[in-house]
Amino acid sequence: MREKITHYIRAGYAGLYLVSHEEQRVEAELKAIVDALKHRLYAWSATAGLIDTADGTARGAQDPMEVLGLLAELPDDSIVLLRDYHLFLDDPNPLLLRQLKDQLRAGKTKGHTVAVLGCRLQLPPELEREFIIVDFTLPGAEALDEVLKGILKSTGKKQPSPETVAALIDAARGLTTTEAEDAFALSVVECGDLNPAVIAREKAQAVKKNGLLELIETRESLASIGGLDLLKDWLLKRREAFTPRAKEYGLPMPKGVLMLGIPGCGKSLTAKATASVFGVPLLRLDAGRIFAGLVGQSESNLRAVIQTAEAIAPCVLWIDELEKGFAGCRSSGSTDGGTSSRVFGSFISWMQEKRSPVFIVATANDVSQLPPEMLRKGRWDELFFVDLPTRDEREAIWEIQIAKFNRDAESFDLRQLAKVTDSFTGSEIEQVFIEALYRAFEREQEPADLTIGEVLADFVPLSKLMGESMTALRTWAKGRARPATTPPAERSTRRIAA
Repeated sequence: MREKITHYIRAGYAGLYLVSHEEQRVEAELKAIVDALKHRLYAWSATAGLIDTADGTARGAQDPMEVLGLLAELPDDSIVLLRDYHLFLDDPNPLLLRQLKDQLRAGKTKGHTVAVLGCRLQLPPELEREFIIVDFTLPGAEALDEVLKGILKSTGKKQPSPETVAALIDAARGLTTTEAEDAFALSVVECGDLNPAVIAREKAQAVKKNGLLELIETRESLASIGGLDLLKDWLLKRREAFTPRAKEYGLPMPKGVLMLGIPGCGKSLTAKATASVFGVPLLRLDAGRIFAGLVGQSESNLRAVIQTAEAIAPCVLWIDELEKGFAGCRSSGSTDGGTSSRVFGSFISWMQEKRSPVFIVATANDVSQLPPEMLRKGRWDELFFVDLPTRDEREAIWEIQIAKFNRDAESFDLRQLAKVTDSFTGSEIEQVFIEALYRAFEREQEPADLTIGEVLADFVPLSKLMGESMTALRTWAKGRARPATTPPAERSTRRIAA
């Protein structure tokens, strides 16, 4: 980033727009740049006015118009950092716009560079061509290592082992330098030492601040899923895809998987288990929250999501019910001025071109609402269709659910339970057993096959309520998506061949 900004300044760019939440880090980068170039750095804010960072001399000019008038008086080869100036560019005064454009043009002859620093991009159309946009990515491993060294020095703690240092830095990925410093310090206060678990906990809180992403702590594994053998096998073949060995081999990074199918059949559970397969953090994205009412805010939200995911990478990015987030992009031109369409276009472009190890796992129930561009090959490594569980899968689900509630599965007739729950989803089987537990608890008994039978007599599965839509979904998926489970006929053929 430092080299990039240096090149812009040396090339004579008069306007830089720096997008970052980290004022201190940005200012430190600019100070290092001006020292190397032998330039002068001035910083402005609405509270302190214009200050020469070299000697602390203040020139007043707290008014955003007044500071523009002072730019002509500054010495040649000066950089002026305008903090929070983007707030004055939202529905700006026409005189301010005109004066800023004049100063940018005049500044080229004196080697002046005006750098606007804000947490989000906010440029009126009149200035879009006057500024070059520089997105400050979240700090990488080197920057976080410097923060860690500072905490060790200030607290007098011994240098941890290389493995512990790597774990601490991995736990802090996705935090700003200030947030990382606070998390490291809190770990020392709480535990008396640096603890990756505390850092990860604080990161989960930081990621949730904007409401777009959530860091999920999951204990699910592929063993938590009954069936879906083809999908499990596909994931297991890619479990070392983000390792150095895979990179040395020349293996391309996997992009992601889209799971279509009937609600309650294990798509979300598989998304959670995928993070365990890869051994990386799991981020959940609420796609609907990307869209905001302010002009430009939706695009800014998407950039924040991408930046955070890439900073935490390698990671799994889980998008649940994908169709609900992007259903409106087809009619975007007439409903929201094209915002949904632009956000959707940016998102699928990132999916296609991303180079960071972010594995996207998306689930969808209603494929008819998904735009065709989302479904084509190249966006995903594979499309899987998750159907109602087969008899063998239902038997495995019953065993998992019974054990989940600390009961002995051998006390139940699993084969008979699988038979009588034909056309039930996995989540429905779970709810049946939970209801059986409640009934047995009321009677001060342990649940049994008879208790489950009583529940089943009153239970109406989703397959009866939505039979037509399920049939339509199966028809669409045939030939378009790969089945997540080996078809029964094929499974029988394999057994005979064996």
